[in-house]
Amino acid sequence: MPNLSPAAARALRRLIAPVLAGSCCAARAADTMDNAYWNMPKGVTQISHEVWWLHMFAFWICVVIGIGVFGVMFYSLFAHRRSRHPVPAQFHENTTVEIVWTIIPFLILIVMAVPAAGTLIKMYDTRDSDLTVRITGYQWKWQYEYVGQGVSFFSTLKADANAARQLGSGIDPATVPNYLHDVDRPLVLPVGKKVRFLLTSNDVIHGWWVPDLAIKKDAIPGYINEMWTKIDEPGTYRGQCTVLCGRDHGFMPIVVKALPEAEFEQWLAQEKSAAAAGTPPAAETPPAPAAAPSSSGSAPGAAADQPAAVDQPSHDP
Repeated sequence: MPNLSPAAARALRRLIAPVLAGSCCAARAADTMDNAYWNMPKGVTQISHEVWWLHMFAFWICVVIGIGVFGVMFYSLFAHRRSRHPVPAQFHENTTVEIVWTIIPFLILIVMAVPAAGTLIKMYDTRDSDLTVRITGYQWKWQYEYVGQGVSFFSTLKADANAARQLGSGIDPATVPNYLHDVDRPLVLPVGKKVRFLLTSNDVIHGWWVPDLAIKKDAIPGYINEMWTKIDEPGTYRGQCTVLCGRDHGFMPIVVKALPEAEFEQWLAQEKSAAAAGTPPAAETPPAPAAAPSSSGSAPGAAADQPAAVDQPSHDP
């Protein structure tokens, strides 16, 4: 490093080395940890993988920019300190530098925008879906309707979590599995099939978000949002409402259960049979009882909160 004493050069290296090492370790850990809550999950769909790649691509660009900017800044602080240059140079304006620092950010934005636009176009392409599910948000539950299948049900906070959250319940939330992140009836989807969602709301604005699927959109009353997913791996994936929708906003989780196609068809046949017979499926959990007025809030599954009818969207799916 020119114009730097050995001590100053060592100090500069000590400042830059931890930044480089920390960035490398963070990126590596994000790719290998199963539960990297401090970073975006890779997810279980092609779109979620592309979104994760774009996220890390932008991260590394920011790391390089940060190293460059702070490197120049620290170099200037050490190389042009007052003890070495008591009289500062008198100059201003440099057309070449101004052109360079305008063109480089422009090129960086283009490099980032091209793959991001391609992924965004894919996210909005809901054509050629194998299954359509209408999602309707309520205060404070979700309704899932398998369009054309004759299957529809509500999904609310699971009874044990709802009981534990009540004021003075005496139940330790740590003893409840998936506390506030489990429901009585999950949304069941097939693996390897393109599923189209029609998202709306019956009352106020809600937000439907499942990180592992890279899906997040608002449910707006009187309006239908479209989105889709194609899950690659069987499993249970959890999310939550992301829009402050009232008193029990924090108590309307989302659970998606992805099944192999054969198991999904079997589940769907059972649901159709139960619907035709007018009886709830055996696996359905009864709604949680309403909370007492002195508790932290009424149960999302209480009878008083049950909507009388579902508002139909303004156009057919």
